[in-house]
Order: sequence, then C-alpha cells, then structure tokens
Amino acid sequence: MSKRTVVHLLRHGEVHNPTGILYGRLDGFKLSELGQRQALTVAEHLAGNDVTHVVASPLERAQQTARPIVDSHQLDLATDEQLIEADNVFEGLRVSIGDGALRSPRHWPHMHNPFLPSWGEPYLQIARRMLGAVYRARAAAEGHEAVCVSHQLPIWTLRRFLEGKRLWHDPRRRQCSLASLTSLMFDDESLVAIRYREPAGASSPKVTGA
Repeated sequence: MSKRTVVHLLRHGEVHNPTGILYGRLDGFKLSELGQRQALTVAEHLAGNDVTHVVASPLERAQQTARPIVDSHQLDLATDEQLIEADNVFEGLRVSIGDGALRSPRHWPHMHNPFLPSWGEPYLQIARRMLGAVYRARAAAEGHEAVCVSHQLPIWTLRRFLEGKRLWHDPRRRQCSLASLTSLMFDDESLVAIRYREPAGASSPKVTGA
C-alpha cells in the first residue's frame, strides 16, 4: 500500500521593511506585527493536521513564521539552507518602478537577460535546490505531513517547475501570498496533486513586506 505524504510550502509572513528595499538574504529583517499574527493564523489553521516535521529557511523571518507551528505540534525546528531566498544583485536597494536602482545605467548590464534571470540566481537552480529540500522533508515526514517555510520566489519557481511551465514569469502574477500554503501531495515519492490556500488572506505580490 502506498503512503500519502503532504509537504506544505509556507511563505513567511509580512516583514517590517519601512524603507521598502529589496532585502533578500540580508540580516535584520524580522516579521512585522501583522506578520506575527499571520504566523499564528497559519499555525491555528494547521493545528489539527498530522504535521510531524517542520523545516525553515535560515533567514529570521522564515524561522519566526515556523515557530508557532513547531510550538503547537511540540516539534523541533529544522533548518535547510536550500529553502533560502533567491540571491539578487539588487539586494539592499529600492527597485520599485520610479526608484533610482533600475534607472541607473550602471545597473543595466544586470538586466540583459530576464529569462535566466541575469540579475540573480538562475530559476532552474532555484527549482532544483527547492525540489531537493522538498524531498528531504517528504522523507522525514513519510506517511504524515511536513511544513517547509520559505520565500515567495523560490516557492513560486518550484511550483511552475512542477507544473511544467516556463520558469521566467511576471512577478506581479505570482500566486503566493504572504503566509500562504502551497501543498504538495505525494503517493510514496510520486507527486499527485498541488493545492494552494491563503489561511491569512490574500496579499499583493508587489507589497514591500514580501
């Protein structure tokens, strides 16, 4: 008889980012008060689930988002470096439309290939490392459920990879709200379904707390 295992990819909650920079992998960016409430909401949503393994990106906002789930299920929190945010050369800068970073000619060489993308970690590399993290979590929770806390771009890239879609995309169209769950259902090691939920409500892909 096959074993059904579910791996939930949880995006972290809202981050306190008053200057609106692209913080990426920078230290010091924690959940906002809203983000903390979102983490609690997701923990309440999963309280009755058969979660036996929780693992998070090493970044503080992901670790904070994982903590209420760990506490409610009385588990230890694991860390997987492969769940980390994507690398990006614009880290620490404002990159919204009309801001200086993307208007400066010195940054234009980084924008020559949006299909890779040339400004950061290649999409295929992101998908492969995320897939490895998912299968490690699946093995750790075999026959039960695992929660992997990660970030918007890695989660969305992996989902597109698994759905057989092109990896380059319009960031404004990502279906990966703050504190959302992208759940992967496995029969043994075979992926059989993908489910998406927003227990903390919808949010725009363009919010600065992403």
